[in-house]
Amino acid sequence: MSSESFAGDRSAGDFDESQFGGVARLFPLPGVSLFPRLVQPLHVFEERYRALMEDALADDGLIAMAVLKPGWEPDYPSRPALEPVACLGKIVAHHRLEDGRFNLLLAGVRRVRIEQEIEPPQAFRRANVTLLHEREPHDDKAQIEAVRQRIATAFRRALPSEPPVQLQEILTSEAPLSLLTDLAAFTLPLPDKIKRRLLAEIDVTARAEILLETLDSSADEATEADGLSGTGWGYPPSFSDN
Repeated sequence: MSSESFAGDRSAGDFDESQFGGVARLFPLPGVSLFPRLVQPLHVFEERYRALMEDALADDGLIAMAVLKPGWEPDYPSRPALEPVACLGKIVAHHRLEDGRFNLLLAGVRRVRIEQEIEPPQAFRRANVTLLHEREPHDDKAQIEAVRQRIATAFRRALPSEPPVQLQEILTSEAPLSLLTDLAAFTLPLPDKIKRRLLAEIDVTARAEILLETLDSSADEATEADGLSGTGWGYPPSFSDN
């Protein structure tokens, strides 16, 4: 799929929380697929999510990428339980295939807490959600920079292969700690339970501590089971299977 084949008339930067009505379309997947400030390619083929896409494109372009709780498999066609924190994203480009499927790029804009699902459901699930605001670090700049450098170093060490140029540029830049932690959580093959913790944690310092503990411990482990054995890595990420 070439970039020229996408319709890109929406911007991730124009999300205005004062205009957000508090209702989100839910696109649940088994693992964490989106973090704020990052872009995930998605392939949509299920009828209910085609309907979700049509609704989003006709309105504000917002979709909340929810996470299915473990044990979701038997109830997948219905409404399996969801983790309480999701990532609200905005469609920044899309391509409608001839058979009704979609390829799209979804940019994460904000963590949200799922408060209550709306009844009765449409073809897709919707919920009242609360926008979550990150708590930025309160340490002095030198301490924050030290943590940022530790994460960047551990990040490079954890990559299974040489990172592409775009990722190298971010790692060598002065990216904010909040972006760096989310980029690591998004990119690295961390265990799913860790990714869920990182998505749910709004305190940037606490998120950095979780990430460093995970990366440091994985570097000390010799077995794959205790290492980075979660979701496969990739930057830029590939299209999802759904």
